[in-house]
Amino acid sequence: MIEEVKKKTVGQEAYERLKAGPNTADAIELEREMHKDYEKNIFECIERGRKFYSQPFYVCVDTKKEKVAENIVRNLFYHRLSCPTPTYDQTVYFFDRDKDTLEFIWVIPSKDTCLMFIQNWNNIVESERDLLTYILQFASGKLDEIAQFRNGELIQPLITTA
Repeated sequence: MIEEVKKKTVGQEAYERLKAGPNTADAIELEREMHKDYEKNIFECIERGRKFYSQPFYVCVDTKKEKVAENIVRNLFYHRLSCPTPTYDQTVYFFDRDKDTLEFIWVIPSKDTCLMFIQNWNNIVESERDLLTYILQFASGKLDEIAQFRNGELIQPLITTA
């Protein structure tokens, strides 16, 4: 007799992981699983964008936590013509159709991660300094200026004097 194997729902898996508590091995495994198909998804997004646009475009990845199960994280891949406004949990690339090149523009982690980096800026290890730079540029408004420049917009200062 063949037994049926029941697959767990996302909610069941999230509940079991939440109940089990934090585990570094699980976090590392979750990170590996999340990025397993990342590159493949980037190139699939580029192919969708190529069919949609005849000019260069941006490839964006938004990382979202499920509202019901916060330990479930998803990456949403999409393309657009304009450079997006910088926000938390966002990675942005620029795809140049003429040169067939993909340029990395920025990555901004979660709000909690940004705050932790800013509060501990002097303890950030060398391998995470690039991320700290993006976080500081985001906090200072520099990434907003970069987005405005890339979109051909008039750069508006964040602070005005009257």
